[in-house]
Order: sequence, then C-alpha cells, then structure tokens
Amino acid sequence: MTTTQRRRGASRSDTALGLGLAVGAAGIALAGRYIARRAQRTAHLGLVDWPRVEQLAVNRLRTVPGALPRSELRAAQDDYARAMAQVVPLLEARLGQSLPGVVERHAVVDRPGWARANITTFAALVDRLEPHFSAASGGRGLTSDVARMANRFLTTQQLGFLLGYMGSRVLGQYDVALLSAEAKPGNLLFVEENIRATAAALGVTPADFRTWIVLHEATHAFEFEANDWLRPYLRDHLERQLTGVLDQARSIQSDGLGGLIRRVRDAQDNPIAALLTPEQRLLFEETQRVMSLLEGFSDWVMDEVGAQVLPDVAQIRARFEARRSQRRGAFDRFVARITGLDLKLEQYRRGERFVAGVAAAGGQEAIDALWRGPSSLPSDAELANPATWVRRVVPGALARSA
Repeated sequence: MTTTQRRRGASRSDTALGLGLAVGAAGIALAGRYIARRAQRTAHLGLVDWPRVEQLAVNRLRTVPGALPRSELRAAQDDYARAMAQVVPLLEARLGQSLPGVVERHAVVDRPGWARANITTFAALVDRLEPHFSAASGGRGLTSDVARMANRFLTTQQLGFLLGYMGSRVLGQYDVALLSAEAKPGNLLFVEENIRATAAALGVTPADFRTWIVLHEATHAFEFEANDWLRPYLRDHLERQLTGVLDQARSIQSDGLGGLIRRVRDAQDNPIAALLTPEQRLLFEETQRVMSLLEGFSDWVMDEVGAQVLPDVAQIRARFEARRSQRRGAFDRFVARITGLDLKLEQYRRGERFVAGVAAAGGQEAIDALWRGPSSLPSDAELANPATWVRRVVPGALARSA
C-alpha cells in the first residue's frame, strides 16, 4: 500500500469515525429528548400503571397449566353454593354467632379474575397512600420527573409480577378491603383452577376439597364480620407501617445508602429487620401475631367442624400439610422470602398450636375470649405458651377446665 493510499484510507476511517460519533451523539440526544418528554407526560399519572399491571399479571397467568373455560367455572358454582349452604350453619352453631349474607357473597373465579379483583384492592391502597408518597418524593424539574417515571415503571412491574405469581397459587380468599373508605362486607373468592389442580395433586375429589376450602375461608369471614374491632385495628397498623416505609424511603434518598447498608450488615440473619425502624418493627410483629391468630383459628375450626361434613377431613389435612412442607425450588424459595410467604406458612403453624393450646387449657370459655378485642391479642411469649395467655385473659377458665 502506498503512502497516498494509506492517507486516503486513514481519511476514510476518520470520516467514518466522525460520522459514527455524530450519529451516536444524535441518537443520545434523541433518546434524551424522548425520556424527557415521557417523564413530563407520566409525572402526573400516579405511582402505578394499573392497566399494565393487569396485562403483566394476566399474561403470566395464561401460561399456567390447567386453565378452564367459562363453562367449567359456571358448572362448579352449584358445588360451592351447596358447600356454603352446608358449612355456614355449622360454623354459626360452633362459634355461637351468625354470619349474615356470607352465603350469598361468594364468587368462583379463574386466575385472571382473582388478579383483577386484587388489583382493585391494591388500587384503593395506593390511592390512600399516594399523597404521602408524592410529598415524600417532592421536587420539580426533569430529574424529579425521571425519578417518578422510574418509580412508576418499577412499581408497576413488581405488582404485575406479584399478582401473576400469587394468582397461580391462591386457592381461596376472603376479600376484605382493609383500606377502603367504607367498611363494606368482604367477598369470598374461590380460584377454581388452582383448587382443582391441588385436589388432583392430593388425590382428593374436587367436591370434598372445595368444601374444605369453603370451611377455611368462611371462618375468615366470621373473624372479620363478627368482630367489628378487627378491621380498624389492622387498617391502622397497615397504614402506619406503609407510611413509615415511605418516610424511610425519603430518609434514604436524602441521607444516602450508607446507613442502610450498615444496618443490613449488622442484621445478619434477619435482613428484613434492617429495613424497619423500631416502631415499624413493633407494628410488624403485632400484625404478624394477629395474622397467626387468624390463620391458626381457621385451621383449628376446620378440624373441629370439618368431620361433620367431610368424613376424610383428617386425611385431606395430612396430605395438604405434607404438600405445604415440600421443598420448593430455589426461585420459589427466593420469592417466598422476599414476599413474606414463608412467614405465612409459619403463621399457620404457630397460630394453630396456640389456639389448640388455648382450647386445651381453658375450654370454650377461653376460645370465646380470643376475639374480645386488641387487649386480648397474644404476646409473642403467649403464642408459644397458650396457658399463660389463658391465665392473663380468662384466669377462671384454667380452674374450670381442670
């Protein structure tokens, strides 16, 4: 290659490099303008893109095996109606209180239907908290707009994933809107696709398993509908916890991540504690004890009443418990840890041990006292030792049951 050719080649390379830099700079500028315009457009739209949440959740749920046509869901409705009509009077007789309207307030849904119902609940929650979040994020201008756009994107993705993941596992739900403006009665939702799949995995007839799930969820209805202090108590705790989380997010944003990283390192085996202030941790622990009581009481009632409607209730329970305890894959274990599902499994176990212990130590009088009000809720130590709870709340019951 001659000197002239090398110079021409270098010149062409310089030209190509210059053109590439120019194109790259133009692309960056265009991208910057696009992001700026998008940030400005979405700044006022709120924390969550709810249609996108629904789309993400439903798309995920449609890939789960076992989807049923509408005709199958309608065909199952009569079975649930029969189970409700059979179970609710037995619950009322055992618990000594009526459950007005519960039989009528139930619905058989598919997985996407469950997700859509819960989007309504989440939306009510976010609507109440969004003013506080907006105040916490503060600021105006492009930087703040981009930050809000990023928050909206991430929150939307997280909720879409959570609803899609949970929708493939939930069997039944007493849908009570804790943070709604009006204290409306809840509805019972039965996710037929998951119930039928689980019944097949357990080797239980669908009709019997439906009745078993109805019994559990109808007991939750009793807990909330017959005890008018419970919903305000949980609403207050939930609002205070979430408000504290938003305050802490603002603190981390202003103070940097250094303090949070140190707390996570110091927490070691319980990193979630690092994300909570002492007040939040207290609220969290109190809420968890209430959830343990809710779940444990429901499981205990299932055993007490279940034999009247299901001769093989003990077998169903044993198979279901074995399935609950099965070792899951790494992904499921990770999701259970970050979403708190592991805590829910422990709530079932701790709560039922406590309620059974209360019945053994204090009889029906002690069982009736479980739902007197916030002052009767067990402490952490009492959850582990039910007799100490009976001694504090209904001391006379110990002597009478002896």
